[in-house]
Amino acid sequence: MACVGIVGGLGVGATVHYYEKIATACKARGFVPDLVFNHADANTGQVFVREGRLDRLGDYLAPYIDQLGKAGAEAVAIPAVTPHIAIAEITARTKVPLINIMETLAAELRAKKVKRVALFGTIYTMQGSLWGRMTAAEIVKARPDEMTFIGEAYQRLLDTQAAAPGDVERLREIAAALQKRDGVETILLAGTDLTVIFDEANAGFPCIDVARPHIDAIVARLAA
Repeated sequence: MACVGIVGGLGVGATVHYYEKIATACKARGFVPDLVFNHADANTGQVFVREGRLDRLGDYLAPYIDQLGKAGAEAVAIPAVTPHIAIAEITARTKVPLINIMETLAAELRAKKVKRVALFGTIYTMQGSLWGRMTAAEIVKARPDEMTFIGEAYQRLLDTQAAAPGDVERLREIAAALQKRDGVETILLAGTDLTVIFDEANAGFPCIDVARPHIDAIVARLAA
């Protein structure tokens, strides 16, 4: 079995979600996972994201990854979507292999033959160019007012770990509009905190939880 490192804290709810899912999956497969964690600061990371300083975000996160490598991690995962907008900058600054959420998602979309998707997540995730690397799928952006609402609703989840009144209904309305108006096949739940209100079974619209294939890849690496 391999040791996998987790950069926690970006945010805390996402880290807890990953930990629970990883532990449950490993137990079901009959082995105890070899995991090491450390904690980065979400607020610090968000400052660099807001400023568009992906180089600074890479500088900030790389030492955490190197620390996990020194603790025995043979690969490292970041249990959050938004920091992956700086994946090129991060990988350029560390020699520790990363389990890249974009690669695991691209494989999922290819397997399901999904060609047209939209995103629910932070405003930075939805606006970022990171998703253009998923060449197997066309990324449809929500209208500006819809994107603003999605981003604000997501921030409320980050702040309170609960949906504000009306948020779930409005998100479902936007998902339905993207399907009917724009021909979107599925919504990517591109932010782990969305699991507070949605999962693939209860969302009420076709969706893929971006974290799920990422977690599957982490478990597979742990079992290797």
